[in-house]
Amino acid sequence: MTSDIKKLIAIIEQQLDWGDSSAWQSRDFEILSQLIYDKTKVSLSESTLRRIWGRVEYKHLPSATTLDTLAQFAGFESWRTFIKQNTDKAPLIKTNILPVKQSEKLGINVTYLILTVVLIATGVVSFFIIKRSDPQINAADYKFSSQRLTNAIPNSVIFDYNAKNAPDDSVYVQQSWDPHTKTLVDKKMHQHTSVYYEPGFYQAKLLVGKKVVKQHKLIIPTEGWLGLIEDKPVPVYLNTQDFIEKDMLNLPVAVIKQKNMSMQPKPTYVKYYNVGNFRPVPLNDFNYCAEIKSGYKEGEAACQFAAVALITDSGPIIIPLSIKGCVSELTLFNVDRIISGKTANLSGFGVELSNWVKVSCKSTAKTIRYYVNDKQVFEFQLPANNVKIVGIWFGFQGTGAVRNIELKGQDKTVFKAF
Repeated sequence: MTSDIKKLIAIIEQQLDWGDSSAWQSRDFEILSQLIYDKTKVSLSESTLRRIWGRVEYKHLPSATTLDTLAQFAGFESWRTFIKQNTDKAPLIKTNILPVKQSEKLGINVTYLILTVVLIATGVVSFFIIKRSDPQINAADYKFSSQRLTNAIPNSVIFDYNAKNAPDDSVYVQQSWDPHTKTLVDKKMHQHTSVYYEPGFYQAKLLVGKKVVKQHKLIIPTEGWLGLIEDKPVPVYLNTQDFIEKDMLNLPVAVIKQKNMSMQPKPTYVKYYNVGNFRPVPLNDFNYCAEIKSGYKEGEAACQFAAVALITDSGPIIIPLSIKGCVSELTLFNVDRIISGKTANLSGFGVELSNWVKVSCKSTAKTIRYYVNDKQVFEFQLPANNVKIVGIWFGFQGTGAVRNIELKGQDKTVFKAF
């Protein structure tokens, strides 16, 4: 591994603040894979990340695409930009060394000896002081709750906290499992307000240093259907008449251009949400289906990436689709499992998305089964914990349409649209 790659890895580790990467587990690399995809829209598999982090022996250098993606995730425009900004070019400094007399050498040596003894003594004392005052963090000493201000998006959430017993000022409120949403707060205060720009299920956390002392579930709902075009830091929100038609959800390319959003060279990413508008459906007894169609395949949108997703009060279910030739870039999410097209056969999710495609999934006694055009293409074991479905969303690279949406729980229709 080159020194430049090591520098980039160190920057990412510092941003994540997950502790020593040698202690990371498989789940950490799965989460990192999703974080990278969320920010860059490029999928790097868990196995790829494990190779880069040296957890798997691999003699070849990462591809240019992989390096560009990691650099973009770290906040740089590209790998080349990162190299330019982080190349060490410190000039050599010439110094004029004057000859030192023997008596002066003796004095210098004595001075160094005294200084060394003082530093060692100071270090020993400091060690015992630090060791003796090593703080013990008791989660019971902290309080953390929240209240959202509206059912609309964007949505401000007021966090109430009590962290007065924190041993130092390293107190943070984190909006979700994503460490990029962490904010330093004053331990002497009791409230902090955050804005959520997209709906969904979040696990809000109160941290002292790197330790999570309190956390709770937080659902950010929508008022009916919400459509948006992804943009940073704030999405472009759509009026209902922009994307809701009589018999489908559909955002025409012309409307996207009216919003001053460019389709080239990087195509937009469009999402349709409906969260918190039906009773929660247990994951161990559900049936869900919808029909989708891509509405754009020009330039970099040639793969026609799309996603059909269920929001749960745990991890998400995300069913990815693309044309056959791009299934290697897909990532399938099943609450607590992530499967990459780099390491598994996801060819069943490769379809002709210029036509209507039926996507469905349902639970049996022990499994969740996934279907594309009524053909089973994958299955997972049900999670052991009690998980409930609280919302749905659809995503398209470029744009797309959705119809015939239906969610059932215990064979009864809970939600239906178009």
